[in-house]
Amino acid sequence: MSLRGKRILLGVCGSIAAYKSAILLRLLKKEEADVRVIITPSASDFIGPLTLATLSGHPVDSSFVKNERGEWTNHVELGLWADIMLVAPLSAHTLSKMAHGTADNLLVATYLSARCPVMVAPAMDLDMYAHSTTQRNLQLLRETGNLIIDAEVGALASGLSGQGRMAEPENIVERIQRYFETEKDLKGRTIVITAGPTFEALDPVRFIGNHSSGKMGFALAEACAERGGQVKLISGPVSLENPHHPLIETYRVQTAEEMYALANELFQHADAGIMAAAVADYRPASMAVEKIKKKPGEWNLILQATPDIAASLGKLKKTGQVLIGFALETENSAANAKEKMHRKGFDFIVLNNLKDEGAGFGVDTNKVSIIEKDASETLPLLSKKEVARIIVDKLHEYLS
Repeated sequence: MSLRGKRILLGVCGSIAAYKSAILLRLLKKEEADVRVIITPSASDFIGPLTLATLSGHPVDSSFVKNERGEWTNHVELGLWADIMLVAPLSAHTLSKMAHGTADNLLVATYLSARCPVMVAPAMDLDMYAHSTTQRNLQLLRETGNLIIDAEVGALASGLSGQGRMAEPENIVERIQRYFETEKDLKGRTIVITAGPTFEALDPVRFIGNHSSGKMGFALAEACAERGGQVKLISGPVSLENPHHPLIETYRVQTAEEMYALANELFQHADAGIMAAAVADYRPASMAVEKIKKKPGEWNLILQATPDIAASLGKLKKTGQVLIGFALETENSAANAKEKMHRKGFDFIVLNNLKDEGAGFGVDTNKVSIIEKDASETLPLLSKKEVARIIVDKLHEYLS
């Protein structure tokens, strides 16, 4: 795939691998990408700005202040300009700054301002790369949605051999090409996504509900739309704003009954459904017209089952349609999730475990397992945006 017209912001750090940046830059230009370069203060010890400026066709940016007249480099503008930001090589020093938001140079300030995806290619000696601190910092970048191009194994500048060398420029270009190839691979597809909780009213004031924030479902909607999918997002009562993407149409509901009716209507004309909502299993048998007053003693509440949205769509599902479920379990997790997948007609199911630290309700990270009929994969703790990208990758496999 050609990268013609793609705007790539290349960050170069102080590392012996910086010489590869010139090769990488030349390959990106060969693919007709528009490349601008930011270097850290120490990067110029390893590669000259003149080389990078000549190859890119743009001046190289390295500091906030351009000259004594007060002209400055607008890091916000740089972050908004790019379709993707690539830091290669990424040194251990800059990795730590990015992981912890230390914006004391232009590159990190631009990273914090960037709205585009960020891809990094670490480069350091094998013991530095393997150190628990480095791995923890890389994990922090993953959890915030960054894309990591793992270091490769080979000869290192120290004379040792092992994992730590920056991925070869050809491999980095291929990874960028693969990223852009998936950019619109859901074009022409319609995906129905449910998100958030449902609230089942006891009286005009109180309800039965749960702690679901809707963040996972909203991240899935954005991931599908970014790849060209037309999304019908059915959201229960959450505090999140409606996504602003033009391919996302948001429907707000309160109850399981409302979500059931809308999901059944929309799924008939969709290519796929992702059931990410935490729908209440039960509702009060009747709703009091006035606020229920507190009285001494016990209060017995009669509940009745809500309609099963996922099972209903499983019965509606036609050949070619894909249905994805979610399960939140606290015991016998895998067995319960697999049984639910077969019972409700899911093509695959995403298992959350509320006991996993950093996963569950109200947080920006998640730790899930993707369970299929004959396979399963457990992911590390990641940002919900990154989990969404992985789930949508799997959805695309099934649609294809």
